[in-house]
Amino acid sequence: MSGVPVWGGALVLAVAAIVLLAVGGPFTRLVDRLADRTGIGETVAGIVFVGAVTSLPGLITSILGAARGDPAFAMNNAMGGIAVQTAFIALADLFYRRANLEHAAASLPNLLAPIGLSIMLGTVLVSGVGPQFSVLNVHPASALLVFLYLYWLAMSRRVGARPMWRVTPTHNTRHDEPDPDSQRPGESMAAMWLKFAALAALVAATGYVVGETGLGLIEQTGMSGGVIGAVVTGVVTSLPELVTVLYAVRIRALHLALGDIIGGNAFDVLFLSASDVAYRGGPIYGAMTPQVVLLIGLGIVLNLLVAAGLIRRQEHGIGFEGIAIFVAYIIGVVFLVSI
Repeated sequence: MSGVPVWGGALVLAVAAIVLLAVGGPFTRLVDRLADRTGIGETVAGIVFVGAVTSLPGLITSILGAARGDPAFAMNNAMGGIAVQTAFIALADLFYRRANLEHAAASLPNLLAPIGLSIMLGTVLVSGVGPQFSVLNVHPASALLVFLYLYWLAMSRRVGARPMWRVTPTHNTRHDEPDPDSQRPGESMAAMWLKFAALAALVAATGYVVGETGLGLIEQTGMSGGVIGAVVTGVVTSLPELVTVLYAVRIRALHLALGDIIGGNAFDVLFLSASDVAYRGGPIYGAMTPQVVLLIGLGIVLNLLVAAGLIRRQEHGIGFEGIAIFVAYIIGVVFLVSI
């Protein structure tokens, strides 16, 4: 799309955003039913199903950027998506008026998630500033990130099934239990999985369009690939997470909401593993810019604030941690643009 004018690229991004916003609601309802029917629970469903599928636009966008030789665009798209998606948790907290979201959705898997994500982000940071070497032109850190992601998923299942300590329940705590009212009579598992695959394919195709458009805008405007990736495509490809978390809060699938955001964030870190394979200029971590370092640090701060909110469990209102998330994100964006 390099020949498309700026206004045309903006129009394409707007249409893609509308598609991603429209898909979010039906997809959330479907996964909520799948979580109950399969028995895996909302948190794991949010991490594995929703988090992975809603991250497909960002994944494809980052891979396209890396394959076209723009590692800054690829990395900033991934890290920018993590930052804005974490801010969505505080936004969802504003919409859930019954109680503080971190209080109501407190669970061991939800608490483990931002900690595991921070470990993955720290691994990326160390890989960027450390020695740059590769095996078949791929940095070993890319394989390590995949291992950490799978280890975190296994640990989430383990602590959810056999917790070594428990969250104190209150009248505002929402337990991750099947909701029989969410099921549709006569809907088969095969039909549900077919709908899931169709919606995932639509989201992925839209991600390809966003990636091509973002790269075209870099050519047309001359703007930094890092800024376009973090602020433009990173936000657009994160819209499914926004719709999903708000819709999940609306239907009171609170564990699905948190699992979606934090699970999607962990999947976003894996964008770097895929981008490292697609980038032919050496290990992609060696091309890390100050913008990427800033976004990694911002992602760690935001996710540890989520963990702090889950530990503190303020019962009502958005809480100090929610306000701090908004403030930290705004400051981070200002710093990013000023670099």
